[in-house]
Parts: sequence; C-alpha cells; structure tokens
Amino acid sequence: MKTKNRSLLKSFNYAIDGIIYVLRSQRNMRIHFFVAAIVLGASLVLNVSRLEFMALLFAISLVFITELINTAIEFAIDVVTTTFDPLAKIAKDVAAAAVLVASLNAVFLGYLIFFKRLNPYTLRILQAVRHSPIHITCIGILLVILLSIAVKAWTGEKSFLRGGMISGHSALAGCLFTAIAFISNNVLIATLGFLLALLVFHSRMEYGIHSYIEVLTGAALGILVTALIFQLFHL
Repeated sequence: MKTKNRSLLKSFNYAIDGIIYVLRSQRNMRIHFFVAAIVLGASLVLNVSRLEFMALLFAISLVFITELINTAIEFAIDVVTTTFDPLAKIAKDVAAAAVLVASLNAVFLGYLIFFKRLNPYTLRILQAVRHSPIHITCIGILLVILLSIAVKAWTGEKSFLRGGMISGHSALAGCLFTAIAFISNNVLIATLGFLLALLVFHSRMEYGIHSYIEVLTGAALGILVTALIFQLFHL
C-alpha cells in the first residue's frame, strides 16, 4: 500500500513538473494562463451563472490540455527524427491545429458569455474617453514616447526612429481599431476591430519581427494619438 501511495505521489509530482516545464518553456502556454486568469477574474466580477462558469472551466481546460499534448508531440517527434520529415511536419501542424480549434472555441464561448455584460460598460468607457480632458491623452502619449526611449536606451539601441522600437504596424492597427470604435459607437463592431488589431499584434510577435514591449508601445501610441484627434475635433 505504501509503495502504491508513493507511486501515486510520484506520478502527481511528475505531472506538476510537466506543467511547470511547459509553462516556463512555451510562450503560448504563458499566454493561455494569463488569459485564463483574466477570464476567471471577470467571471467573478460579472457574476456569471453556474452553468456559464462550468462552460468557461471546460473551455479553459480544453485549451490547456491541447497545448500540453501539442508540446509533448513536438518533443517526441524531435527525439525520433533529427532531419526534416514531411510526415513529422504534418504531425506537428495537426497538433497545433488542435490548439487553434480549442482556442477559437474558448474565444467564441467567452464572447457569448461576456458580451451582454460588458456592452454597457464598454459604451460608457468609449464616451468617457471621447469627452475626457485633452491633456490626459497628451500625458499618455508622452509617457509612451518616454517609455520607448527608455527601452531603447536599456537595450543598447542607438536609434529611436530605426530598428525595433516601435512597431509601426501595431501603431496603425491600434489607430484603426480606436477610430472604428469611436465612429461606430457599437460594441460588436468595436470588438471585431479589436480582434483584427490583435491579429496584427500577434503576427508581429509570432514571426519575431517585434518584441512584446515594441508591440505594446506601438499599439498604445496609435490608440492614444487617435483618441487625441477625436477629442480635438469632436468627431
């Protein structure tokens, strides 16, 4: 009996070690954990029903499980073959597709659950930003620029206008998203614009063109500048 208990405890520890390793080594898993924490926190604040909370837990668990399986498949294939193999590529692509399907399912489920609850708050935020004092946006723009310069100095880059800082594509995507949100004054349309902007942000990081901080500062600058324009001209 003691041997069985120790074996069970070791199996549990091995499973925890696997989760910790994937969390440390895989960026996507860290993103999943961060988003899951936000969703669970929002579910408490917005008082979702028990059935909705169960659906959220299932969707979050499904994303975690598929990501863990995807990582295991990738490492197993890398152990077996050291050269390019078309079948190995297909196996990795299919495993990654499973994560994508689970993630899309979680996104749509979360949207259906939170849309009605967030709709009034989102409209209030849009109106508040649009009619807020102009100097608040100006301060935000200055802070983003100062942050960009500080990061540039910290990373040893000599040029502020050339190189990684900031992401121009992210700034443009943030600008378009903000303009769509203010012009439409519709939560659904604003959400679709935000999702398109997220695709741009993700693509810049996925291909290694920009880092997180470069994308975030670019997005923040685009959003703040567009908000300032709407404040100045009362569009």
